[in-house]
Amino acid sequence: MLCFSVTAAAQIPAQPTTPPGRPGAGADTTTTTPGTTPKETVGLAVDPNHYIIGAEDVLSISVWREPNFTIPAEVVRPDGKITMPLIGEVQAAGLTPLQLTKSLTEKLTTYINRPEVTIGVAQVRSRKYYIDGLVNKPGPYPLATPTRVLEALSEAGGFQEWANTRKIKILRGNQTFRFNYKEAIKGKHPEQNIELENGDHIIVP
Repeated sequence: MLCFSVTAAAQIPAQPTTPPGRPGAGADTTTTTPGTTPKETVGLAVDPNHYIIGAEDVLSISVWREPNFTIPAEVVRPDGKITMPLIGEVQAAGLTPLQLTKSLTEKLTTYINRPEVTIGVAQVRSRKYYIDGLVNKPGPYPLATPTRVLEALSEAGGFQEWANTRKIKILRGNQTFRFNYKEAIKGKHPEQNIELENGDHIIVP
């Protein structure tokens, strides 16, 4: 029997967006130093069928009634592998949590009768986006679940006083996308509220 679990105890609710015409009003003034990893990376729920594990992600692995096979925090190495007792190296990167659960279950049947494997994604480190500029909480954010620009900005704690919310940019490699926050919150031009990809930079001038 397969058993799957994803840690979600510390899931952080989205913060309210800034009221129209009052950028930064009522915003949380707590700042996050650019380049640091915000605490929201810990315990975010992921979709076990679609999230792709990557290097640096932290997994929690347990096998029911087998404490020797239980690992509370296993970091996926740069080569994409993890190490399990007796089994040795196991490929983790490139798999969904559910696929890795099945893989470990199959490998453990050599040593355990009907193993019940539980895998949690304790920390998302391999996929992230960045928010820079005149927001209250700039820095990297985990891209654990599908996220659009407006949702991402709500996580940044509001805008600073002089932010130009009509000329926000999303940088993706050689591409630049424009985002007008004033229009978005009024439901205008919904096509600009794009879904973010790993490595995207949101710039608030």
